[in-house]
Amino acid sequence: MNYPSREIVERLRREYPAGSRVVLRKMDDSQAPPIGTRGTITGVDDTGSLLVNWDNGSGLNVVYGEDYAEKLNTVTTVCYGKADIWDSRQEAVDFFLQAIAGSEDSERDRYVNIYTKLLSGLDICSDED
Repeated sequence: MNYPSREIVERLRREYPAGSRVVLRKMDDSQAPPIGTRGTITGVDDTGSLLVNWDNGSGLNVVYGEDYAEKLNTVTTVCYGKADIWDSRQEAVDFFLQAIAGSEDSERDRYVNIYTKLLSGLDICSDED
């Protein structure tokens, strides 16, 4: 196996910081989580492998040059002081649009505030102005 250069490992560490969310696209291992499993990056080792805590409890690494995990475009919402990380902006948009439809008054205002920020492309969307 050819290991990546130090520059590539450093680029991977910048691209996949701890806390990043990924979805598994390819892993050729009998113990691999199912394709499509999502997980959270805990780090990148010196061989360029992504260290992942998979949502199904698996801890198998994504081996550089062998396996493939796609980074998710996550968004964070903060509502009533509680932060939630969404694996896709569209999931968050759909949730808050439904919440707007089922709420009224100040609660609705909170949800509209977050919804508007989601549509504007912010990565952290709060119910506060």
